[in-house]
Amino acid sequence: QVQLVESGGGLVQPGGSLRLSCAAFGIIFRLSAMGWYRQAPGKERELVAAITSPGRTNYADSVKGRFTISRDNAKNTVYLQMNSLKPEDTALYYCNKQPPLSGGYWGQGTQVTVSS
Repeated sequence: QVQLVESGGGLVQPGGSLRLSCAAFGIIFRLSAMGWYRQAPGKERELVAAITSPGRTNYADSVKGRFTISRDNAKNTVYLQMNSLKPEDTALYYCNKQPPLSGGYWGQGTQVTVSS
């Protein structure tokens, strides 16, 4: 059974940092491209960062230079280090395969709120 468990969100001031984690179960993690996605209120879910199984990364223009995606195949975990956070980064953050799992599965997400 597939399960994606995101954690690490919270409330942070503009300019601050957070590190998100996502533990994946029920997939062949080491062979899977993974992504971090986010959805702000009233907006579509968007891909913000992706990492291939060998470790090649790609970022949305809005987060390039501020966010870093990484993975630990031994722990079946993908991370998102977020620095220089802005209020417009406020969203519910999810991880999933890239492209996302068929069948529409998503985890519960982790809320990131950037506010003074």
